[in-house]
Amino acid sequence: MQRIPLVQHSTRRRRARYRRALWSGAEVLVTGGVLVLLLVAHQLWWTNREAKDGAERRVEALEREWGAVPGAGDPTGTGGGGPGAGPATGAEGASPASGGGAGRGGTKSSSVTPRSSEAYAVLRIPRLDVRVPVAEGTSKRNVLDKGYVGHYAGTQQPGQEGNFAVAGHRNTHGEPFRYLNRLRKGDKVEVETRNATYTYLVDKILPQTSPRDSGVIRPVPRSLTEPLHGYDASGRYLTLTTCTPEYTSRYRLVVWGRLVAALPRG
Repeated sequence: MQRIPLVQHSTRRRRARYRRALWSGAEVLVTGGVLVLLLVAHQLWWTNREAKDGAERRVEALEREWGAVPGAGDPTGTGGGGPGAGPATGAEGASPASGGGAGRGGTKSSSVTPRSSEAYAVLRIPRLDVRVPVAEGTSKRNVLDKGYVGHYAGTQQPGQEGNFAVAGHRNTHGEPFRYLNRLRKGDKVEVETRNATYTYLVDKILPQTSPRDSGVIRPVPRSLTEPLHGYDASGRYLTLTTCTPEYTSRYRLVVWGRLVAALPRG
C-alpha cells in the first residue's frame, strides 16, 4: 500500500507567510511606481501648466498697466552695471549700479533699478512663439520656477550699452526656453518695457559651455571655457541662457543677439 506523505502544519504556515510577504512586496512596488508616475506627471505637466498660466497672466497685467499710462516714464529703469554671476547661479546677485545714457532711436534709459523678483518687462521670441515676463534676479523659487525669465542682476538692462543677460528654464516650470536651440542667426527677439520696445537680432550661438562660464554674461560677452565664442568690441548685446542637454543642468546653452532698434512707446 502506497504511503501518502503528510504536510506538516509548520510547512503550511511557512508557505502562507511567504505568500503574504510576496503580496506585500508587490503592493509596495506598485504603490511606489504609482507615486513615481504621479511625481513625474507633476513635474512635467502640472508645473508647466501652472507656471505658463501664471506667466501669461503676468504678461497681460503688465500690458494693461502700460496701456493705462501712455507715455509714462519707465519706473523699473534700465540701469547699467558690471558683470554678474555665471549662468549657473540660482540666487539673485547684488543690484546693478546705476548707469544711464540713451538707447538707439533716442529712447532714454532710467537709472532706477527694478526690485528683486519684480516682473518689469516682456520678452518675445516670434520664431519660438514665446511671450514671457522678465523679472529681476535669477531666484529659482521667486522667478524661474514661476515660468518667468530672470535678468542676471549686475548685467545691463534692455537697450543699454553692454549686455542684457537673462536665464530661463528649458524643462518644467513653464520651460520658456525649451526650444532655444532652434534659434538661428537673424532671428528676432523683442524686449518690451513700460517706455520702449527693444529689438535684437540673434548673432551668435554657443551650443554648450560650463555652468560656471561667467564670461558669457560680461558687458562684452566672451566664453571663458570656449574662447573662440564671443565678442571683442563693446556694443548693445542680449544674452539668453538655459540648461543643456534637456532634462539636465550639466551644461549651458547660450544665444547672443545685438540691438538693432529701440521704439519708444506712444
